[in-house]
Amino acid sequence: MLESTRRRMLEALGIGSAAALAGCNANDAPQASDTATAGTESSMAQSTDTDRVAADPTNLPDPVDWNSPQTHEVTLTVEEVTAEIEPGVTFDYMTFDGQIPGPMVRVRQGDTVELTMENPPENAMPHNVDFHAIYATGGGAVATTAAPGSENKMRFQARYPGAYIYHCAVPNLDYHISAGMFGMILVEPEDGLPEVDRELYFGQHELYTNKGVGEEGHHGFDMDAMANEQPTYVLLNGEKYAWAAAGRGPVEVQQDETVRVFLVDGGPNYSSNFHPIGNVWSRAYRDGGLPEDQDPEEYADKNIQTMKVPPGSCMIGEMETPVPERIKLVDHALSRVARRGLMAEVDVLGEEDDDIYDPDFDGSENDGPRYG
Repeated sequence: MLESTRRRMLEALGIGSAAALAGCNANDAPQASDTATAGTESSMAQSTDTDRVAADPTNLPDPVDWNSPQTHEVTLTVEEVTAEIEPGVTFDYMTFDGQIPGPMVRVRQGDTVELTMENPPENAMPHNVDFHAIYATGGGAVATTAAPGSENKMRFQARYPGAYIYHCAVPNLDYHISAGMFGMILVEPEDGLPEVDRELYFGQHELYTNKGVGEEGHHGFDMDAMANEQPTYVLLNGEKYAWAAAGRGPVEVQQDETVRVFLVDGGPNYSSNFHPIGNVWSRAYRDGGLPEDQDPEEYADKNIQTMKVPPGSCMIGEMETPVPERIKLVDHALSRVARRGLMAEVDVLGEEDDDIYDPDFDGSENDGPRYG
């Protein structure tokens, strides 16, 4: 069991106020450990601690199936790891549970969460977690701040439904989030969400490094590039094209399934313009908002082509899959797709339906109206 050290953590950081500890002012605490790590670079890629940081988008909790408030014990463990952004390019990530985005926490409105935030002794920096889904100073960031080799706990009730980000919120919080420390908590309404056939979970963020896209070797973190909002990479799930065919994908679904997609935008600076190429968000929930006293299906926006997702926010979108195709999930700021590594792909497997889409149409049987 890691030692609970909140008071000693405050003393170690030299911080006298809760506001600074919650990440409101990066100048109120020593930054030596952050700066030392951020400046690490090498002409050679470094050995990796893990095969991947990209969270499996199909690995998320099952939908809520209980009808009265429950208490959940949740542990988030900080893992500082070296991994590849793309082959031959390594980076020192900071993660919750070794993955980007961090594990989805899924509860029902009115449930209680007993959270433990662990910071193992092999880590170099202090960390905490701020949940946008709770009423608490710093979203719980003050209560959970832990030095390496310690842990802290908090308990909260999830009182309002929706999909919300959680993220590290120590001083230099933008660096920690960029390096991977963010995830989603989903608070389902008391009556749950409409049933779907399949769910996927993604997280978008920027990486600011001291080398160019694809430049081999170890990339250190570039604080100036972050301050100027000039990222090297813009990514889904922490790696270049992590779940596209060029990476670990594509994800496979079946024809005629309804697929629900969750996106959390960690930022720290860029909004996402989330779009499924070759499809549409048949139902979409802007900023992850879910109603308390209305059927979510009636509350949803319908047939939305592109969802704006600000940094520090989420979205929930659903797709129908009537024909076999490859759906590309992208930020429609398309230079991020073509130049900076952001794309996932979903293959719909099934039989062609020429009435909906005929890729081999030659016009010989067309007796309908013509345009143009």
